[in-house]
Amino acid sequence: MKLFYRKFGKNNPVLIIVHGLYGASDNWVTQGKILSQYFEVYIIDQRNHGNSPHSSEHNYNVMSADIFEFMQDKSIKKAILIGHSMGGKTVMTFAGKYPEMVLALIVVDISPAKYEINNFSNSKIEKHKNIIEALNDKAILQVKLREEADKICKKYIDEPRTRAFILKNLKRANTGFKWKLNVETITKNIDNILSDVILKKDISGFPTLFIKAENSDYITTKDIKLINNIFPTAEIKIIENAGHWVHAEQPKKFLETIFSFILE
Repeated sequence: MKLFYRKFGKNNPVLIIVHGLYGASDNWVTQGKILSQYFEVYIIDQRNHGNSPHSSEHNYNVMSADIFEFMQDKSIKKAILIGHSMGGKTVMTFAGKYPEMVLALIVVDISPAKYEINNFSNSKIEKHKNIIEALNDKAILQVKLREEADKICKKYIDEPRTRAFILKNLKRANTGFKWKLNVETITKNIDNILSDVILKKDISGFPTLFIKAENSDYITTKDIKLINNIFPTAEIKIIENAGHWVHAEQPKKFLETIFSFILE
């Protein structure tokens, strides 16, 4: 699949940024431009997101294959990979399959573990269920103003920041709006997206960093043990006063952590 991408800078080595679920490359432009002072930066839209093609398939095998095809198409032999959330699982899968193509691996606020969609006690699963319900509410697509879409979306999503993030995926259509996201495929494959990443143990040969947001529960103490089993040489850094979208909430600390890791 030919993925949409944004490119910044011409400095070697190559750095590829992979966004998370419901996101797109434009969420990472600020970080990409800063990183481009030192790297040749590519920010991709994953399949069924942003401006990339839609497909009925959405799992980590096909998404990691998309990264492989992208690197082959651009004649990129090795790259630093940064993946956030769902993108983190994509780059972990890629690193397990093609370690020789990884210069360094940076996984942002996600672990290889599985999140159970039917575990109602889990707040992050509840959030995903509510977002999926909002995406499937046809009334959002029939309004004429974004303020009206926000009002409908509020029935499902209380947090203004999360609503704004989701509604960035709306674009104008002839009679109202439509989603850039492939809502049908994401809805059908949400279990795949929240599933664990099946990786062999002892993946090494390149520097690996996991960034945990202090106020997020996407990486737990149990997950750290799993990370250490799969990536025995991985470093784990905690960024204070940050939630799951750590790169947006603490951009300075986030970039300082990345630069320090890569320069070391």
